[in-house]
Amino acid sequence: MSGGVDSAVAAARAVDAGHEVVGVHLALSRMPGTLRTGSRGCCTIEDAMDARRVANLLAIPFYVWDFSERFKEDVVDDFVAEYAAGRTPNPCLRCNEKIKFAALLDKAVALGFDAVATGHYASLVDGPHGRELHRASAWAKDQSYVLGVLTAEQLARCWFPLGDTPSKELIRAEAEDRGIQVAGKPDSHDICFIPDGDTRGWLSEHLDRRPGDIVDEDGEVVGRHDGAHGYTVGQRRGLQLGSPAADGRPRYVLSIRPVSNQVVVGPREHLAIRRVAGGRYSLTGDPGFELSEPFGCEVQIRAHADPVPAFARLVAIDEAARTEQHRAGATHEIVVDIDLDHAEPLSGVAPGQSAVLYIGTRVLGQFTIDRALPVEGAV
Repeated sequence: MSGGVDSAVAAARAVDAGHEVVGVHLALSRMPGTLRTGSRGCCTIEDAMDARRVANLLAIPFYVWDFSERFKEDVVDDFVAEYAAGRTPNPCLRCNEKIKFAALLDKAVALGFDAVATGHYASLVDGPHGRELHRASAWAKDQSYVLGVLTAEQLARCWFPLGDTPSKELIRAEAEDRGIQVAGKPDSHDICFIPDGDTRGWLSEHLDRRPGDIVDEDGEVVGRHDGAHGYTVGQRRGLQLGSPAADGRPRYVLSIRPVSNQVVVGPREHLAIRRVAGGRYSLTGDPGFELSEPFGCEVQIRAHADPVPAFARLVAIDEAARTEQHRAGATHEIVVDIDLDHAEPLSGVAPGQSAVLYIGTRVLGQFTIDRALPVEGAV
C-alpha cells in the first residue's frame, strides 16, 4: 500500500473478495527527506500515514517493511552505475524487479501469504502455456510496461485487482464512495529518490565529474562537457557547442561513449533508429515458440510511448564483433528490427532504456537496450 488511491482501492477489493488481507507499506529510505514529498503517493512518511489510515478504514492489519538497504543496492546504486556507464536507466522497472516483486514477494511467501496484490493497471490471463501478463483494459493508464520485468514464477503469485477497470476516474469515484480519504490524491511522478526532480544535479553529487569532448560523427571536437552523465540522447538545449554545424542546423546528442568519455552530436534525422538490441533480458512466461526464430511483435521503449510493429529474435553475440556497447558478460541478446514498412523509426533511443515486447496485448518480456542502430548505419 503506497499511500495512493490505486493501492487503496486494490486493498478494498481484495477485502471484498473475501481474502485475508494484510496491508504493507515499503520504507525505502532511512532518510525520508531524501524522497519526494507532497502527496506523491510513493514512499514518504506522509504516504505511510495515508496508507495506515486506509488500512484502519478497511479494518486490516498494517505493517511498514524496511527495504531501504535493498532499495539502495538494487535500485539507487544500479541507477548510478548505469549512468556512469553512459546509459539512461529506468529505476521504476528495477524497483518492480528487485523490490516489489522480489524482496517483498519473497518475504510474503516466506510468511505464508499466497500472493501480493498491488494497484498496478495490468491484467493476468490463464493462457495455453501458463499465466500471461496483459495490458490493462484502460490503455491510457496501462502499466504493463513497468511490469515487463516479472517472471512466470512471480506472476503466479501476483494479483492486479484494477486491471479490468476502464478508467482512473472510476477508481477515484469508487474510493470516494468508500470514504477513502486519498480519493483525490495526485498520482506519483518522477524519480522518488531525487527530491527536487533535478536528475542532473543529483547525479553530479553521486558521480565524479569527468570533463571531456563533445564531438561530431566524424570525431571532430565541437565543444566540451563537464560530465557526460549530464547529457541524454535527443538533447538539444544546453550543449554549449564551440563551433556551429556546417549547415547551420541545430545539433542533438546522438550517443554517449563512456570509454572515451565523449558526447556525440549530430543532426536530428540521425536520431532515427531502426534496430535495438540488449543482453539483459527476461521473459514473463513460456512464449510458445522458439525465440531464436524471427517473430512478429510490437516493441515499446517508454512507459507512455506507443508500441511499434517490429520483428525480434534471440541471437548469440559474435565475440569477434563485440563492442563497448555490448553488455559485459552477456552471451546472447535480443535483437529487434522496426518494421519500417508499417511504422516510423524509433527516435531518441538511449542505451539503458527498457524495451518491452508485446504480442497483441500480451507482454512477452523485456530487455535493457545496449545498442541502438540508426536507419542508415552498421547492420
